[in-house]
Amino acid sequence: MKPPLEPPGRPEPTDIQRLLDFVVELDKLKAVLRRAKPVGLERYENSAEHSWHASLLAMLLAKHSAEPVDLQRVVEILLVHDVPEIDCGDHFVYTRDPAPVAVAEAAAAERIFGLLPADEGEWLLSRWREYEERQTPEARLAYAADRLMPVLHNLRGGARSWRENDVSLARIREVTGVIGETCPAVWAEVEPLIESFFVDGFLVDGRKAPPSEST
Repeated sequence: MKPPLEPPGRPEPTDIQRLLDFVVELDKLKAVLRRAKPVGLERYENSAEHSWHASLLAMLLAKHSAEPVDLQRVVEILLVHDVPEIDCGDHFVYTRDPAPVAVAEAAAAERIFGLLPADEGEWLLSRWREYEERQTPEARLAYAADRLMPVLHNLRGGARSWRENDVSLARIREVTGVIGETCPAVWAEVEPLIESFFVDGFLVDGRKAPPSEST
């Protein structure tokens, strides 16, 4: 009896095919929902649009950074910083346990950036790691922009995600303090706006809160 015929071997994908496969994989980031809602909308934003929005915010914040930055590097960092959420989902920054999230996201980053040819994969993986480690001025500005974007959504949207998740003023300060370290002038204007939503450290009743600009 003859052995069964082996299927013909699949050719190794070309570098261009791997680039295109990676870009299609990134489409999944559009399905990852966050806890913030775009101003004036009832739906939650997704991680892909957040990455774009934070990147543009960082471009505008660069002149206010306490340290000189390479702006192209900042944007590269922000465009990839949430890519592991394709596998892991988004974890609300005010309530998440960072240790298991970091482990899961590191494994996801290895898988997803591993879809690319070696040079491009290492380039983007290194930018993601730079964001996680926050040892460079570029990573610190990227992190500050990432933290500021949902604050702006809350300030202009009636503190919706803070209210829905019962976030305290102390926790907001703990999470967003990096904004003041990185862009002091920006934080000097933003911090009083955050505090205006709170009385004795707790969110005031929605009827008494500053009105949303979307209404």
